[in-house]
Amino acid sequence: MALDLRFDDPVTDAPAWLEPARYWPALTAATRDLDAPVGALHLGALRHNARDMTRRAAGTPIRIASKSVRVRGVIEALLEQPGYHGVLAYTLAEALWLADTVDDLVVGYPTAERGGIRRLGGDPDLASRITLMVDSPQQLDLIDDVMPPGRREEIRVCLELDASWEAPVLGHLGVHRSPVHDPADAGALAAYIARRPGFRLVGMMSYEAQIAGVVNRPAGRPIDGAVNRWMQSRSMPELVERRGRAVAAVREHADLEFVNGGGTGSIEATAADASVTEIAAGSGLFGGHLFDGYAHFTPAPAAAFALDVVRSPSPRHATILGGGWIASGPPAVDRLPRMVWPEGLAMIARESAGEVQTPVTGRAAGRLRAGDRVWFRHTKSGELSEHLNAFAVVEGDEVVGELPTYRGEGKAFL
Repeated sequence: MALDLRFDDPVTDAPAWLEPARYWPALTAATRDLDAPVGALHLGALRHNARDMTRRAAGTPIRIASKSVRVRGVIEALLEQPGYHGVLAYTLAEALWLADTVDDLVVGYPTAERGGIRRLGGDPDLASRITLMVDSPQQLDLIDDVMPPGRREEIRVCLELDASWEAPVLGHLGVHRSPVHDPADAGALAAYIARRPGFRLVGMMSYEAQIAGVVNRPAGRPIDGAVNRWMQSRSMPELVERRGRAVAAVREHADLEFVNGGGTGSIEATAADASVTEIAAGSGLFGGHLFDGYAHFTPAPAAAFALDVVRSPSPRHATILGGGWIASGPPAVDRLPRMVWPEGLAMIARESAGEVQTPVTGRAAGRLRAGDRVWFRHTKSGELSEHLNAFAVVEGDEVVGELPTYRGEGKAFL
């Protein structure tokens, strides 16, 4: 289906998700004829999230982080809306596939996909629309080993600046990505790329994971929230100052088309950085439950999945078929899918979310019967798409269409 987000229309979608007793039974009714596992994408909630992200960006364009969506129909629909432009892909193979319908693609991580490099280097149209991420001469060497300059198209590259914070006492905060941390190092690498045949430096990127990806109001953990807010209030000013100097150093050697920063959790702060020209974000579109723990925004649960109850091992328990859709990251309870309807269900600690069955207890478990539906939210946004062939698109109380996921289109890029 062609997804119509209708950004130019007045907002008519009532926030039904604020009333769980209305929202989840309506999804159950709409999808009652579909066999589990059912993936549902609520169109009103998706519109709300997409609009709210552009509101938070305050005019800075958003580049869609495709790993947090993994549904081509959603990506293409968003690119038709004001405030969205381009895609931040997560592999070169994905970018080459999306290039059938997307004009502006940046691969967010360095690539060693030799077949993809050969295809990119041998096609002038693809080479003009896809940009590769680099942070070291090693990555340029790899590309040249596959296709040397003079035998391939010029390759567009983006330099990644490390956005992590070396905090007093606490040490390294953020993710371990680029080795380029200091402005002087960024300038030196930019100068090196400028001298190197066969490459053109067109962009910079820095992902402030310690701000964008760390919740600052986690439920039931007020001390953690206070510590995270303290960390973020000091990390962001340090990054803004350092990133500004790094961008200036790189611009001495390259005419940058874009400077990318941010993530769903840091949209406002990143938009306020004068050195940034675009924001990478995507998780807030589907609203995985990890993103419930922020103080400054609350995404609607636009994407969810439902599984069937298949048996009752005791009067106090029910067993759901499947459920072990565990999110990536540090193993912990917050990586489990969250049961959201019926309310009053809890997993059993010794079994938790299982590959083929998930026994549950709690005040609602004894009322469940074979064939009843239990709704879950995945911890992360895009990873849900790896478990589903398609999402049923729900508007109001009916399914209005279906959108295949990457998996449903036969693609598994990582």
